[in-house]
Amino acid sequence: MKASPEGVLTGVHFMDGDHAACEGALAAGCRFVAGYPITPSTEVVERFAARIPTVGGMFIQMEDELASSIAILGGAWGGKKVMTVTSGPGLSLMMEHIGLAVITEVPCVIVDVQRGGPSTGLPTLPAQADMMQVKWGSHGDYEIIALAPSSPQECFDLMIKAFNLAETWRCPVFFMMDEVVGHMVERVEIPPADQIEVVERRWSTKPPSEYRAYEPGPDLVPDMVKAGDGYHVHITGLTHDERGYPALNPAAQDRLVRRLSDKILKNADKMVDVREDGCDDADIIVVSYGITSRVADAAVDMARAAGLKVGSARLVVCWPFPDEVIRGYASRAKAIVVPEINLGQMVREVRRVVSCLPVYGVDHAGGSVHEPERILDVIKQAASDVGLAGGNGGRS
Repeated sequence: MKASPEGVLTGVHFMDGDHAACEGALAAGCRFVAGYPITPSTEVVERFAARIPTVGGMFIQMEDELASSIAILGGAWGGKKVMTVTSGPGLSLMMEHIGLAVITEVPCVIVDVQRGGPSTGLPTLPAQADMMQVKWGSHGDYEIIALAPSSPQECFDLMIKAFNLAETWRCPVFFMMDEVVGHMVERVEIPPADQIEVVERRWSTKPPSEYRAYEPGPDLVPDMVKAGDGYHVHITGLTHDERGYPALNPAAQDRLVRRLSDKILKNADKMVDVREDGCDDADIIVVSYGITSRVADAAVDMARAAGLKVGSARLVVCWPFPDEVIRGYASRAKAIVVPEINLGQMVREVRRVVSCLPVYGVDHAGGSVHEPERILDVIKQAASDVGLAGGNGGRS
């Protein structure tokens, strides 16, 4: 194990996704984490608690998830890059403070290592059933960013990207792992610190007398300040004006909520990340994310071996949803297949965008990953339904 002078690891390691996510957070500059133990995410904060003294920072085990999710907001206004870590039941408890982070524009990363639900469900087994909750779980109109790693290496790499996005757009960013990715052990290469692109928070250069906490820049994102620098900032969950003071009227509500949404939606092209393989001339495209992508790749290989032209599209950034990318498939493909470890969540977004094509979901209630043969059967069913040679003749 080799560490840089700042205490951040470098070199090649064999570690699980939870530990790799911790190392990615440290490399991104995260120096404050508040959390509460919950399977299967606990290893992230266990490692952070052990590692943070070597780089200078703080981990606090809070009394519950509500306390954790509000503590990191305070940490961010104190000037730190912040994170909390949880799983489904804990995420449900955090929802009110996620809405508070949205309206007060607090950059933060929330790691959700997904497990089977509802309720306590399957604490030690995987699912991908929190995807809609992170988008719509808090009340009101808002937009967030969410990433889905598919390997321990991506847990490191994409964690840095998650912090960069949070700092750039001043919003909560969700890191949607799952139990399999969190606990699988693979090779993880950590480059030297000077080879890692880290985005720093955009601090205001205005004097306190001229600073307005929520005055947006050209990208619709306000500059930020931190406690102790002599600025007087009013932070409230109420609808507020550009000074941060409550403004409880329809005009202020419309102006604020539209800007909070537009700063994500109008800049979505800068965030969207879809990794494609063979989609340019594919008749059928398999859209997947997270651990399911790895199983889907095996099914795609088997379908190609059977003579079908099948492409793979992996959603690395799931929110904002890549509408234009997915819509582009409608102009050249004949069908889309969407496997996921839930009873049909992101497939609804695909159907919304490409209503002119048949879209096949391959659902799974959780507890394990798909068998690739099941995804292959649906690919063949789709091929048969649209009249492609190599389909299964209507058998599924």
